[in-house]
Amino acid sequence: MLPDFPLHSVVAVMLAFVPLARTAPQPITKRSTSELSLTAQLRLADTAIERYKLLPKDEDFVFNFAGTSLPIATSQNFPALVGTGISFSISQLPACSMSFVHLHPRATELFAITSGRVLSEMVPETGVLDSEGHQRVIRAELGPGMVTIFPAGSFHTQVNPDCEPANFTAAFTSDEFAVGLVAAQTFSLSDDVIAATFGETIAGEDIEKVRHAIPATMAIKVEECLTKCGKQKRQA
Repeated sequence: MLPDFPLHSVVAVMLAFVPLARTAPQPITKRSTSELSLTAQLRLADTAIERYKLLPKDEDFVFNFAGTSLPIATSQNFPALVGTGISFSISQLPACSMSFVHLHPRATELFAITSGRVLSEMVPETGVLDSEGHQRVIRAELGPGMVTIFPAGSFHTQVNPDCEPANFTAAFTSDEFAVGLVAAQTFSLSDDVIAATFGETIAGEDIEKVRHAIPATMAIKVEECLTKCGKQKRQA
């Protein structure tokens, strides 16, 4: 038996719910993804089977390093990598050059030498100390057939100390690994923050000089090696 509510009370309750009904979530109409990039469509696919349907050609699964100016295969230029958690690079470090100190925020890197020689240095996270209680720096000399690891977020660099290019391959544990350039990003901060960070050892008027002195290219020439090999500083 229903409670004996006055009719006007029932009507008032029904009217109170009308605005709520009008603002209740409505079913989302399926939108076309045709205006999205192939990489975005692959990321939105419900299953791996759907991703295969978006890559109908056999050549969609082949990346030609010889046909690109950027020798890095990621999900941005090789969509078949979406969902795999990997990316890959085949390149070389020119004679007498050093890569910027950098890090990869979203990936661990496996770095392997196929020809030549490379000296690497890697700084792990804070708290990883050497036997004397100082920040540990892991150094390696790599030749053909040798590989080292740079964990995600670790600072690292590679130096080619010889007169010939060193060829390498690198695998990453993300299809969009990204690069952080330590010097350039640090000196993007405000002058006060930079001065405080370096314990006031850099005078305010010198900070802008340092900013402009940071090389714009990814490889820094090693002066001692250039002299040994009789090369010019700006030689490619």
